[in-house]
Amino acid sequence: MSDYRISHIAALEAEAIFIFREVAATCQRPVLLFSGGKDSIVMLHLAQKAFAPAPIPFPVMHVDTGQNFAEVIDYRDRRVAETGVQLIVASVQDAIDRGMVTEPPDGTRNRIQTPVLLEAAEKYQFDALFGGARRDEEKARAKERVFSFRDDFGQWDPKNQRPELWNLYNGRVHPGEQIRVFPLSNWTELDVWRYIGSEGIPLPEVYFASEREVVDRGGMLYAVNEFLQPREGETVFKETVRYRTVGDANLTAGVRSEARTIEEIIAEIEATRITERGATRGDDKTSEAAMEDRKREGYF
Repeated sequence: MSDYRISHIAALEAEAIFIFREVAATCQRPVLLFSGGKDSIVMLHLAQKAFAPAPIPFPVMHVDTGQNFAEVIDYRDRRVAETGVQLIVASVQDAIDRGMVTEPPDGTRNRIQTPVLLEAAEKYQFDALFGGARRDEEKARAKERVFSFRDDFGQWDPKNQRPELWNLYNGRVHPGEQIRVFPLSNWTELDVWRYIGSEGIPLPEVYFASEREVVDRGGMLYAVNEFLQPREGETVFKETVRYRTVGDANLTAGVRSEARTIEEIIAEIEATRITERGATRGDDKTSEAAMEDRKREGYF
């Protein structure tokens, strides 16, 4: 008898595909949150494999702050056109114009994404939202279930989570309630990159090292762009950086890197000891519990 073995990456892929199919079978109106970042790109690829040769049976949605990297938005639109999937854009700028939310004094919009997300979920009556969060990213995400129950206000209570035994998931909700579904929960940043390499998935250029004009702000390197200008006393200099995670252009810092290929990025990640969000996301540094506070309010 032959000794059948499945690789670690193949097992993660199989688990994620099972989760996509489980949601499609048990939920009425799922949607995949797609920003053009690497995790959502991998999720879109997995969704295609889960339902091939049929089309993806649900739309994708981007909660657009209007402060994105241009390369990422170009990639988003191009990838959506290639797959033929329906794209819903929930615009934060539109919500500001309507007076639904107020832009913070510092000009950042990450925090006001949440009411825009919840409004869109209610408008389209989505009962399951696929997100690209992984447990290795941040401590609040480390304790969240694959099927994360949200009440009729879209809020998460970490002390009131449903048990998940083996691959048994409970997607039952009452009208107005939601399940946030995280097919990549058990993946690591390294797993994501190895999968991207093995599947030949194209990515936006921001993930690869290039020379940019940056400022050092609190020990983090932020690229100068239309959404982030140097403050008084800050010096603009050129540095070769890449982005480990991609959020708003005024909140996401680059890391010094010479990695210009997927193989070089994998080697770089294997040697690092700092998580991707810890190294690059200014929005996670407002407090020790910044992510958990946002998730309680309804954040991704």
